[in-house]
Amino acid sequence: MSDARERLGPRLRQNALPASSARAFPNVNGDPMDVCPSRIAKSKRRDMKKILEKNLVHHLRQRTSGHRTSQRNQLAYWTTIGMAALSVGQSASAQNAAPAPAAGGTNAVQRMNEVVVKGRSEDLVGVADSATQGTVGQAELDRRPILRPGEVLETVPGVIITQHAGGGKANQYFLRGFNLDHGTDFATTVDGVPINLGTHAHGQGYTDINWLIPELVQGVNYRKGPYYAEVGDFGTVGAANITYFNKLDYDLLKLEGGAYGYARTLWASSPKVGEGSLLYGLEAFHDDGAWKEPADYWRGNGVVKYSRGDESLGWSISGLGYYGHWTSTDQIPKRAITGNNTVPGGFNLDRFGTLDPDSGGFTWRGSLSAEWHRQDAASATTALLYGYSYGLDLYSNFTGALNQTDGDEIFQRDRRF
Repeated sequence: MSDARERLGPRLRQNALPASSARAFPNVNGDPMDVCPSRIAKSKRRDMKKILEKNLVHHLRQRTSGHRTSQRNQLAYWTTIGMAALSVGQSASAQNAAPAPAAGGTNAVQRMNEVVVKGRSEDLVGVADSATQGTVGQAELDRRPILRPGEVLETVPGVIITQHAGGGKANQYFLRGFNLDHGTDFATTVDGVPINLGTHAHGQGYTDINWLIPELVQGVNYRKGPYYAEVGDFGTVGAANITYFNKLDYDLLKLEGGAYGYARTLWASSPKVGEGSLLYGLEAFHDDGAWKEPADYWRGNGVVKYSRGDESLGWSISGLGYYGHWTSTDQIPKRAITGNNTVPGGFNLDRFGTLDPDSGGFTWRGSLSAEWHRQDAASATTALLYGYSYGLDLYSNFTGALNQTDGDEIFQRDRRF
């Protein structure tokens, strides 16, 4: 033991703390050994193991020769064994422990739980032509409450959706400070099929997507800015392509109800048919709103889609059907509410009232489309064939009764195939 002490002692003392902070542990002979557990490195632990082995051999030799170790040396021996083992364990854990606080500090460094932050966008480097392109996935759509189907487009940063003249009429869109009216300057497609209607009876580029079923939307690919010639003449401010799922992970049944005559039911499934998947969904909706004249908005949607293949090679056939009718409560002037007007005999309306209970309309849309796609590392090819039938009868009254004889109501009709 004395040989080991002479050989290892200088190395141990060299790595020990100053005498004021070092801890002394007696060895088998009762002599103190300066060992600081927090300063022992991996190589020093191997030296400590050798010391323990030599102490154990020394103890066994004494018992074999019949000599009895004194109580003091026995206590020193077992104290050495225990404290040295503790020091080895502490030194192993010290390598992964947090650093001690700085001198004069009062708070120890605490290890916090791991926090994972997930971004909303994918890595489009090398794919997107500019920073104004992006993709909204289905996971984000699930986290958003959707009051109207058109709000699917509000997932595009900077897009604002409003509604006037009843729930069955196309939404009004805003992007980057532009009033896009009912979609005049924002090109919208669903699975590649254009939705904007040129030379529409109510407004150029009329974009009615009230027939969307949000639960079946897989994602939205958007572009902002007038930089994309391939999107057509409606893409002055931006464009978006809404994609439906090819198949669902599980069947979907929803039954919803609320105040003001609100009710909605949805059934969707996607069984495997042959080598492909058949997606279908049916929706029925009704809402009266908070108006004095109930909106009585009825909407029925249906979608069926058969697809085969994958992203590299595949095809699909889709059919969509929609019908809706509603009564609209349009804007009314403030003087009609306060009664401060020039109508003979006085005139007063509730702020949820209407000047013309006949405003409203009905609309329908049916479409059939087929697409084929192929892509590899060098090229991509897509073929799309579609056809649709559309109709709208819209009754509006924006000024009330300036024309005392015939009234101010107007009627707009659109039919196309």
